[in-house]
Amino acid sequence: MNDKHCVVGMPLDRVDGVAKVTGQARYAGEHPHAGLLHGSVVSSTIARGRVLRIDSSQALKVPGVVAVLDHEHRPHISSYDDDYKDADSAKGAAFRPLFNDRVLYSGQPLALVLADNLELARYAGSLITVEYGEEAHDTDLLSALDQTHQAPAKTPPPRGDFAKHYANAAVTIDATYLTANEHHNPMEPHASTVLYQADGSLEIHDKTQGTQNCQDYLHKVFGLPKAQIRVLAAFVGGAFGSGLRPQYQLPLAVMAALHLQRSVRVTLTRQQMFTFGYRPRTQQRLRLGADADGRLLAIAHDAVGQTSRFEDFTEHLVEWSGMLYACDNVALSYRLAPLDVYTPLDMRAPGAASGMIALECAMDELACMAAIDPLELRRRNFAASNGNTGKPYSSKELLACYAQGAAHFGWDARNPAPRSMRKGNQLVGWGMAGGVWEALQMKASAKARIDAQGQVTVSSATTDIGTGTYTVMTQIAADALGAKVQDVTFELGDSSLPTAPLQGGSFTVSSVGSAVRQACLVLRAQVLEQARQAYPEVAASPREQVVFADGYLQAGSHRFALSDIVAGSTEKAFEAQIDAEPSARRKPFATATHSAVFIEVQVDEDLGTIRVTRVVSAIAAGRVVNPKTAHSQILGGVVWGGGMALHEQTLTDHALGRVLNHNLAEYHIPVNADCGDVEVIFVEENDDIVNELGSKGVGEIGIVGVAAAIANAIHHATGKRVRDFPITLDTLL
Repeated sequence: MNDKHCVVGMPLDRVDGVAKVTGQARYAGEHPHAGLLHGSVVSSTIARGRVLRIDSSQALKVPGVVAVLDHEHRPHISSYDDDYKDADSAKGAAFRPLFNDRVLYSGQPLALVLADNLELARYAGSLITVEYGEEAHDTDLLSALDQTHQAPAKTPPPRGDFAKHYANAAVTIDATYLTANEHHNPMEPHASTVLYQADGSLEIHDKTQGTQNCQDYLHKVFGLPKAQIRVLAAFVGGAFGSGLRPQYQLPLAVMAALHLQRSVRVTLTRQQMFTFGYRPRTQQRLRLGADADGRLLAIAHDAVGQTSRFEDFTEHLVEWSGMLYACDNVALSYRLAPLDVYTPLDMRAPGAASGMIALECAMDELACMAAIDPLELRRRNFAASNGNTGKPYSSKELLACYAQGAAHFGWDARNPAPRSMRKGNQLVGWGMAGGVWEALQMKASAKARIDAQGQVTVSSATTDIGTGTYTVMTQIAADALGAKVQDVTFELGDSSLPTAPLQGGSFTVSSVGSAVRQACLVLRAQVLEQARQAYPEVAASPREQVVFADGYLQAGSHRFALSDIVAGSTEKAFEAQIDAEPSARRKPFATATHSAVFIEVQVDEDLGTIRVTRVVSAIAAGRVVNPKTAHSQILGGVVWGGGMALHEQTLTDHALGRVLNHNLAEYHIPVNADCGDVEVIFVEENDDIVNELGSKGVGEIGIVGVAAAIANAIHHATGKRVRDFPITLDTLL
């Protein structure tokens, strides 16, 4: 890599930005096609039971209505549970849409109306009547706490003797925290446009975070050869985990296309966006024991999360309590409560966003009990290794996050006494929290090609859910090959491209980016070999003195355009495809991103209204490929953390088993007026072990710790500790 000409690390504009802001970017539900039919889903109105009869007769009389599909009128689909599993499945039997007469949850798709346009389909759907055999249901986590079972995911085993050291600790905390169900609610609703081809093959535009995952799912469910299924997702209008699994509109649209041998589009309504996966409600008990100096002697984190009755959804909810701080006596447990609901789904920083609320609020309570500054308490318990695995971190600049975040925030001026800081009738509170997220790398493939015009095309089947994947992959490719950024095109979102993992977990840059880099380095080697054969000046130069940058090869005082070198070759182009995987160098180490979040709130003394007025988020995430898009990722995470703390809550009428606030008017998310000044600091962190790019990813770490920091600031402002999230006026008053 030629560091002095480095493109990686530059705050470049999004390469897809113009297409998005001018409306040229087409999303899954926007691809035009002559004769396209539109589907509208008819949803269950009960939470548990059986369908006795579906009467579609009135719907079929509406002019323009072509067909109605239900469990008794549909093409053949697989009857094997395993065929419905996908790359992000939970343990159990995945949901099978329109498979039989069983109703498993409220909002379940029971029928699909196909018509010439969406308005007709929706109107006809309103004419369909469904007779049920209703059964007793339970959708309330708190009513099912005595019916839980151990989560199938492996929780780190206990270490040391928690009970003994907790009993003997000078300072103890025993607190229980509740977090709410949350739904993803991206701007773009889920949609699938299935274009039926003359040869019976399918071209599918889907809202997804994994085109090949959807292709594999459809291959198994419908028994179609993969060669007949091409899934595309060029643009995704936000997903946050909602697109990790194939959602039910996809098999329904394919079902209709195969049944009618026509092209079909199915788009979910905003209300139906509440009828599949979500962040699960949890109850978490934290017990912390420390000596008089605040050093942790014992940690226990016991959690219960909800799941469906057909799958055991698990997330890394309690592990963070065994790894963020140094402690020799740790006991972790995670149990599941099966309910008559759909299976939860990974949502931005799954497990960590919820689990760290409990841990970091409990740490703040411990600091208050021990009369130690919350920041100092965390410093005293810094862990250089992951206690769950015993492995040292490949890098961990959390202390630098503490220092730089505190300095920018002005933490030293904090008066520790609750209700001691005010601005007029506003009680001012300062709170902070730490954050951690795993830094993973998955196997991935990429293909790179350079032609005689110097145009570079790099491709991988990954997606871009708004994180900036198009841009950072373009930068990585240009940097590795020495090409101009404007000469590089990155292709993604196509199941026919080289293999890529699901886009999630903050591992896309480390996984796909490593493959892109390696493929372009192979291209660079091919170009160099051609230049050495064609130009004596290059052949005479030591390899270490040859520089690739800005579309040229520089050998001493001689400069050759990459396009000219390639044009002089017999093939007139060079091509390489690479399969990249994690290096064995990672194995002895733990790898993670870390953060420190400092937050100021103002609470109206009379009304109890809460405003987040200032945030400083200090992030240690290795090498940042594009500071501009990374900064945007952290901003989004901070805003969402504010939503977890103060706004977002999916409310269920448990008597009906039905979501009440299934729209953006009543499901509250933060708006501009809720967001104060946010400062993002990327702490320098060099890591040549985590992957060859040294990048750890930033998609998740921005949200972790934010909700806890807000709760801690509210306690500092008011003296009241609220442990039920989101924190609303009624709980605070």
